[in-house]
Amino acid sequence: MNGDMTSGKITPQLVKFTIPLVLGNFCQLTYNATDSIIVGRYLGTNALAAVGVASPIMNIAIFFIIGICLGMSILMSEFFGAGNYVKLRHEVTTSIIGGGIFTLLLSGLGILFAGPILRLLATPEIILADAVLYLRIILGGLIFTFGYNIYASSLRGMGNAKLPLYFLAVSALLNIVMDLLFILKLQMGIEGAALATIAAEALSALFCWIYVELKVPLLRFRRKDWVFDHALLRVTANYSFVTAMQQITLHLGKLMVQGAVNTLGVASIAAFNAVVRMDDYVMTPQQNIGHANTTFIAQNRGGGKFQRIVKGYLIGLRMELIYTLIVSVAIFACARPIMELFLDKGEEEAIQAGINYLHIMAFIYWMPALTNIIQGLFRGMGKMKITLNSTFVQMVGRVIAAFPLAYWFGLKGIVIACLIGWVCMLSYELPFFLKQWKTIKKEQ
Repeated sequence: MNGDMTSGKITPQLVKFTIPLVLGNFCQLTYNATDSIIVGRYLGTNALAAVGVASPIMNIAIFFIIGICLGMSILMSEFFGAGNYVKLRHEVTTSIIGGGIFTLLLSGLGILFAGPILRLLATPEIILADAVLYLRIILGGLIFTFGYNIYASSLRGMGNAKLPLYFLAVSALLNIVMDLLFILKLQMGIEGAALATIAAEALSALFCWIYVELKVPLLRFRRKDWVFDHALLRVTANYSFVTAMQQITLHLGKLMVQGAVNTLGVASIAAFNAVVRMDDYVMTPQQNIGHANTTFIAQNRGGGKFQRIVKGYLIGLRMELIYTLIVSVAIFACARPIMELFLDKGEEEAIQAGINYLHIMAFIYWMPALTNIIQGLFRGMGKMKITLNSTFVQMVGRVIAAFPLAYWFGLKGIVIACLIGWVCMLSYELPFFLKQWKTIKKEQ
């Protein structure tokens, strides 16, 4: 059956599954990067800083939803690999109902508390109003983010990573067009950037739903097919809560680090917004390789094929390291053009701060590469709590280090804090990894 990774050559399967994930997430990142580039160049440093301080809070909500869908997709992969399509369908309908209700509650709370949270983060008064407006609009569209991700996760759990990519690519192009229309033509300011992003998310969700209705009978549901399985919900909630908490813990850490950056002034906030976008572009493929390994391992665990799990993990590790070497060289060499893409050439203070950040970060990108492939193994084997705990350890180490290092070294200190966080994470994960690896080898 198409998407089955329990047999056949492993390397082509992982590569074919990973590439659409990478391209799809690049499209997702393009939403935010396009906002930042257009806002920074046409609305100015203050507007870019406003988007920057809102982004960590926005990402907490978005990646919490993505984490929920990822947890669901692990169960979907396992049921698909075992050939249990009845349970797979029940998993999808239960997830849509439960996840949809939760997303609406999260959206409402986010809109209500957007202002107080931004004030708590010591957001400069000059950019506070724009940041609150941008954040509330984005949070108001979270249901579209959930809609896309639940259908995309269902398709990916069945081994189909291409279709979500196609829909997201079209939406990314539309987002760019709408950004230019709303900001340049209609002069809607930062409100236009947020509305363009929400409209693009809505379209990607709509395209996924239409395709499933027309082409994927296994995921096509009529009124009688909608099952809300309470027993399955408990299992799903366990998986999804852990993966969601992992995502939210990571981005809570970023939110707290943003608080340290906010003390450095508007120029540093704008520079940090730009370099974080590049970090996302670099690290997202690392995460995607780990997620591809998760699906591969979960399917083969469902099929009882542990020898393929060992081979698949080692192939994924090589993919991580080769990719990271290439991209690190590119980031180091192109640091200035990257910063000038986001900021006008007259903003030299912010540009130089960003260049210094990227030059140091280029030497340590290999650390998140290792943590992502290890976490892919843990998720695929159902060891969700290890991934949550290790992410928490990383966040604590990074946040504790960020405030004093930012005070002493400015934006360079934030990079050093990232390094400290990843060292803590790897130190926690390694003993569990070695134990899990021995167990898998014995099952071959």
